[in-house]
Amino acid sequence: MGPAVTEVLDIDASNVALYDMVADVTRMGEWSPEATGARAESRQMTSGDRFVGFNKHGVARWFTFNTVRRAQRGELFEFDTDFGPFAISRWRYTFTPLDDGRTRVTETWWDRRTGPLSLPVRAMGQIFIPGDREQHNRKSMITTLRRLRGASEIVPL
Repeated sequence: MGPAVTEVLDIDASNVALYDMVADVTRMGEWSPEATGARAESRQMTSGDRFVGFNKHGVARWFTFNTVRRAQRGELFEFDTDFGPFAISRWRYTFTPLDDGRTRVTETWWDRRTGPLSLPVRAMGQIFIPGDREQHNRKSMITTLRRLRGASEIVPL
């Protein structure tokens, strides 16, 4: 597997509530600046489940096929992203309860576009999102985690 990017944010919400938000992949468009949503058979994804993800960047629109690798409620949600026969990426979210009641959410992305067969996939990726993919994903991940925090934290009146 290729390079990884990790971003972390402590959020004032329970690990189970945050997990439920992220694992309902149909809602991903509420926090991700790139993913606009998904089509899934269930809102309670389990290991082995598949879903179609929908994405946008500027005027470009595309879809991906995704397979849930691990789904441990309140702890870990991980899935692989593919386009046809080509491996694209792996995404992992972990949810660690902190002593003060907050949850540390860690989002990690791995580039699975490796080997000689990945060259056409990388070239196509540059058409949709030109430039450094690690830098692009890091920025998107920061935005995603901040929006997740905004959607989950209860502000007292």
